Amino acid sequence: MKRIAETLGVARSNLIERAGGKRPKRGPQTRAGDAELTSDIRRLVDSRPSYGYRRIAALLKRERRSAGHDPVNAKRVYRLMKKSGLLLARHTGRRTPRAHDGTIMTSRSNERWCSDALEFTCWKWRDRAVAFALDSHDREVISWVATTAGISGEMIRDMMVHCVEQRFADIRAPRKVQWLTDNGSIFAAYRNLEIAAALNLEPCFTPVESPESNGMAEAFVKTFKREYVRVNPIPDASTALQRIDQWMEDYNSEHPHSRLGYRSPREYIASLKPAECPV
Repeated sequence: MKRIAETLGVARSNLIERAGGKRPKRGPQTRAGDAELTSDIRRLVDSRPSYGYRRIAALLKRERRSAGHDPVNAKRVYRLMKKSGLLLARHTGRRTPRAHDGTIMTSRSNERWCSDALEFTCWKWRDRAVAFALDSHDREVISWVATTAGISGEMIRDMMVHCVEQRFADIRAPRKVQWLTDNGSIFAAYRNLEIAAALNLEPCFTPVESPESNGMAEAFVKTFKREYVRVNPIPDASTALQRIDQWMEDYNSEHPHSRLGYRSPREYIASLKPAECPV
């Protein structure tokens, strides 16, 4: 025992306790304030059931910062959520990865805007179509349109104009801004190219069957359906129209984004220096 202890560099008493099973086992960790913090976590999980522990921790930090309290550690949030059975189920699906060497995120705002469209169904089997455009750096959804019919090229052109007015307060962008979309007819229409040239936008189209090339817009579609459409009641088309505006505003002002330091797009924009601020 002595030689083993000397070789391992530990005390003999430690080895004796381990061998004899006399060492007390460590029980579950508990800290003062866990009950209050668990109730706050449960309140946030009830309102946002698709959020994992990192985003719940980001919301808690935001609330505690506003109230003047100390921030909470994400590992503590994970421990309490695991103890209460509030963690999300682990993703077990497998997919064959597809090589993609391009870079979608830009180094500053207003260098590239990406756009896409999506559809979802109301309870009364009435489809809603939504088109949107977001910035590839600060992730803010700059403009969006929604309709019970299909998205038309005219709606996309109106959205392009609104994006330029929203970001530059002018009828024309002061510098070239890339407009990244897929090859759908609503985006690739000749009239859209003319309007893009007038607005100083540079249309960019993804390769065929390559959604990864517009991955930021595809990721937003997934987020929008998972965290808003699937967890909210949508009885009819008029209710859906009202809630789309609320969801977009919530995404821009409240949704924590991992690549933005778990800040919402508008929180990130507010943190930028005046020279870097897109608006």
